[in-house]
Amino acid sequence: MRIISAAVTPSRLKQILIVGGGSAGWMAAALFAHLFKGLYRIRLVESDEIGIIGVGEATIPAFKKYNELLELDEVEFMKMTKASFKLGIQFNDWDRLGSSYIHGFGVIGKDLGWLRCHQYWLKARALGAAHDFANYSINTAASLKNKFVRARRDMKESPLSEIAHAFHLDAGLYARFLRRFAEQRGVVRTEGKVVSSKLHAESGFIESVTLASGETIAADFFVDCSGFRGLLIEQALHTGYEDWTHWLPCDRALALPCERAEPFTPYTRATARTAGWQWRIPLQHRTGNGHVYCSRFMEEAEAERILRENLDGKALAEPNRIRFTTGRRKQIWNKNCLAVGLAAGFMEPLESTSLYLVQSGLIRFVRLFPDFAFDAATVAEFNRQTDFEYERIRDFIILHYKATERDDSPFWRHCRDMPIPDTLARKIELFRSCGRIFREDDELFGEESWIQVFLGQGAVPRAYDPMADLKSDAQVMQFLDNIEHVIAKCVDVMPTHAEFVARYCPAE
Repeated sequence: MRIISAAVTPSRLKQILIVGGGSAGWMAAALFAHLFKGLYRIRLVESDEIGIIGVGEATIPAFKKYNELLELDEVEFMKMTKASFKLGIQFNDWDRLGSSYIHGFGVIGKDLGWLRCHQYWLKARALGAAHDFANYSINTAASLKNKFVRARRDMKESPLSEIAHAFHLDAGLYARFLRRFAEQRGVVRTEGKVVSSKLHAESGFIESVTLASGETIAADFFVDCSGFRGLLIEQALHTGYEDWTHWLPCDRALALPCERAEPFTPYTRATARTAGWQWRIPLQHRTGNGHVYCSRFMEEAEAERILRENLDGKALAEPNRIRFTTGRRKQIWNKNCLAVGLAAGFMEPLESTSLYLVQSGLIRFVRLFPDFAFDAATVAEFNRQTDFEYERIRDFIILHYKATERDDSPFWRHCRDMPIPDTLARKIELFRSCGRIFREDDELFGEESWIQVFLGQGAVPRAYDPMADLKSDAQVMQFLDNIEHVIAKCVDVMPTHAEFVARYCPAE
């Protein structure tokens, strides 16, 4: 009889220290506290002197997974963060001045036979009979009417069952909400400013940090949520940063809240300006605004003038002035340190991915949680998956700048003519041929997202898929007309976004 020797049980970590608060820090603390259920001691250090950036106030539907993991009540969450609903993002003036389209969440029409709905729309367009592409998705059609209702899962045959939503939220209130959640579950918060760190002489792992008060805090694992500074991942471990400004040249932002104004839209708005773009995020108590721009093509005073002149209401503060370099750390998990949020990298908030990337990094880390061995294969797999996710999101954002007919400013001519990553160039060429797009592995944005941005940005294919000719012209038009008619009827009976929020989750 063969005896199999027992495997050696590696010693587990005991103490996790999170450096930095804000949305990223408290998202980490809340998730760890809830999932680990006291198995590890979790401590968070933050300084009241250091403000938060606060631009991550719009989300995407995948963000709901985080709230579900915490078993949060959606009504309570929305009331406490003064949140509103989001069906998509409206892009104005991106393809050309005067153009507008919505990147809506959720499905586009229905598949027919082998093909997606957009292929039949392309055939109708070739016939000169295509209607507005927004009419074929419940999310985009409802957005244009400022209507909203949560998905009706009990109506499986109706487009109402296919509504996909995300949120607009107050980032500061969200951090406060999660802090209370985390502290109730044992997370210990320390007020203080980290001034130095100590590394192990041989391994180079972080052993402890020292606060301005003189207190030294040791831990087994460190989560760097210190923002752009990267106190641990960069200043202590010198990890290195991959700069993507040659593809995404914007490097400045001004964030400025204003009074809430009508219409109370169930979508984020991104309006292209002469050297960047302006965001509008409607919350229950105010509207978030910001101007992302490229300092090579615009001075700060001009950027602020444009922002102020395009507010819906009275400004409620002075602008928060933000400098950034788009890109990511060369290793987001390095030794015994995980970078989260802005410490990990920066992707401008054009497609509302900031909070998602926090969530995604944390969930991936939990799935690959280490012991004291800090297995190299585990760390490498985490970084491989993370790098892939960042790069595919990067490509999707670059598409908005590259696919343009704008020729009215040096910035847009630069974007139109700049080289792009091969991974994006391949996708563009494939779509321009016959409108085909394929989701790769677990990349964040699905085919529906790419289709809407391609068509919205004027990247119309040279032809439609030949398989669309399996249906006659009359069959295609009947198919599209039926989708458009059913969606329009559904939107007609939906309440307005303002009515639904007032009834379902009014701010406290």
